[in-house]
Amino acid sequence: MEKDSLAIHETMETHEILNFKTVCLLKSKLMQGICFDNELKALMEKDVQQSIKDINELISFYKQSQLLQ
Repeated sequence: MEKDSLAIHETMETHEILNFKTVCLLKSKLMQGICFDNELKALMEKDVQQSIKDINELISFYKQSQLLQ
């Protein structure tokens, strides 16, 4: 029988990764404001967009948690 929810340890690991990705997103977004190199700014913007996609994907996993049901 397959479960559609995450185990407790999987939930905690997903939570840790979600927190890490959120901090990375915030740091990249803030650093764009003080960066003067346009190529570096564009690279950070790519990182921001990818981080947003990653966070949304992690949220969908996190919603499968046994703790949230």
